Amino acid sequence: MRKVAKACQDYGQRVQNSVFECVADAGQVLKIKDRLVGLIDTETDSLRFYMLGNEYKWKVEHHGTKSSLDMSGPMIL
Repeated sequence: MRKVAKACQDYGQRVQNSVFECVADAGQVLKIKDRLVGLIDTETDSLRFYMLGNEYKWKVEHHGTKSSLDMSGPMIL
């Protein structure tokens, strides 16, 4: 996963150990996804893209192991 972190630094800033924030248009997002998904082992690694903004409310795209939470279902905090 070190390769993924290094690649993420090319597109945005680290905000936590394994969390990066990137501001990108639709074309850049496709490029970033293609590069990062190509770096992971989908049998053992997990990669998530969270799209922010009104257009993308609750939009999460997951690749690899450990499926995403269903944000539209009930949650207990």
